[in-house]
Amino acid sequence: MTPMYLEDLKAGQVYRSAEITVDAEGIKSFAEQFDPQPFHLDESAATETFFGRLVASGWYTAAITMKLLVTGELEIAGGFIGAGVEEIRWPSPVYPGDVLHIDCEIVDVRVSKSRPDRGVVKSRITTSNRDGRLVQQMLVNMIVPRRPQ
Repeated sequence: MTPMYLEDLKAGQVYRSAEITVDAEGIKSFAEQFDPQPFHLDESAATETFFGRLVASGWYTAAITMKLLVTGELEIAGGFIGAGVEEIRWPSPVYPGDVLHIDCEIVDVRVSKSRPDRGVVKSRITTSNRDGRLVQQMLVNMIVPRRPQ
């Protein structure tokens, strides 16, 4: 793929990722380090919780989303540099065995007023499973360089 610059991006463009399968081991490993709650750590204990079974941390879903973004169709010159998350939602849980992918829709593109060598791209990133169930939605701002003259 050819790295993209600000001038290459337009509102309405959508970029898709490959798929990744979520497994119980990954859910538990992430939870042990970053979100040690029973419904993320132990299948048996999870049956007694709100979810009724083992589920991934929303933050693990966010990390998977980042991996899918970085390895997906959209390649930004200089890499993905975040300038903030305006919204993040987890409308449905992620379970072991779910196969996830993302769609990254460009919402807005603007040149920086203070730094004309770059701009800000607002994107809506949706993470879904194979059944089309939405598991995460984010509205993010990224810093993207302009094409060198």
